[in-house]
Amino acid sequence: MQWHKKTLDFLRAQAANHKEIWTFCKAQVTAQIASLVDFSMSAFLYYVCGFWYMFSTFTGAVCGGIVNCAINYQWAFQAQGQNKRHVAFKYFLVWSGSIMLNTLGTYLLTEWWGEDDYFVIAKAAVSLMVGFLWNYQMQRFFVYREVNFPKKNNKTNNEL
Repeated sequence: MQWHKKTLDFLRAQAANHKEIWTFCKAQVTAQIASLVDFSMSAFLYYVCGFWYMFSTFTGAVCGGIVNCAINYQWAFQAQGQNKRHVAFKYFLVWSGSIMLNTLGTYLLTEWWGEDDYFVIAKAAVSLMVGFLWNYQMQRFFVYREVNFPKKNNKTNNEL
């Protein structure tokens, strides 16, 4: 009977690994779609409209982030059962960190190179690092996990 339990445990672990790999792949597809929106908007604002590369980077990140959250909620992390306000709040926290890391990283790398016209290359390098090391990890372990915030208690400290 012991081999049966070990076999079942092994099969459960393999199924969990496959699910995790599939979730990662779906998250990368949504990240690519969001990046396409982000980079397109950034390039359009900088090269066509003539806006400063930092404004273009920030605005592109905002547009891409909205697309990413919507697709991840519906498809990649299948979080439809979760409270949308809670997901949106958690996503906003993570997304704020992501925008800060992407914008600052793009600025530092572009300034280090000394050429504004290459900001898209800097933006790509930084966004890959932020995407793997920050975005996916935070979305996986925080944003799309079922974590409900406690309801506000209307009692004052004296009544407790």
